[in-house]
Amino acid sequence: MTPPRKQALALTLNGASHEALVEPRTSLLTFLREQCGLTGTKRGCEEGECGACVVLLDGRPVTACLIFALEAQGRHVTTIEGLGTAQHLAPLQQAFLESGAAQCGFCIPGMLLSAHALLEHGGHPDEAAIRRAISGNLCRCTGYDRIVKAIRLAAEMEHGHP
Repeated sequence: MTPPRKQALALTLNGASHEALVEPRTSLLTFLREQCGLTGTKRGCEEGECGACVVLLDGRPVTACLIFALEAQGRHVTTIEGLGTAQHLAPLQQAFLESGAAQCGFCIPGMLLSAHALLEHGGHPDEAAIRRAISGNLCRCTGYDRIVKAIRLAAEMEHGHP
């Protein structure tokens, strides 16, 4: 049997135009990690249940393990590498650092991107809204309290006190 022919993919990846050839059945997760070298997007359950592979697709959180890379054709994809840098952390990253919200760190990229999408559209979310927004991101290290605190702190940093 002949392997599937690669197809052209053009997208905006972390704010920059990106083109590649991908096999039709390649997941967005595999494309990001193996073809783009963006390993901040974690490979977890590969069933869309853990949230370790969350990225933003046109500003909305999606599980990259359940989407084909070609579905990102012409769209904007943001990974954790596009949120901030080691020299210039995004306010949300700074808040996670200050709140001690990251323990092992495995869930944090997906958690940060889910929270980022919430803050982009939510202004001053209450605890219930924050917990709903991160409900698809499983963390085995914390009780989520520090994570929620960090997201509230980031909302204050970005939008001022409620």
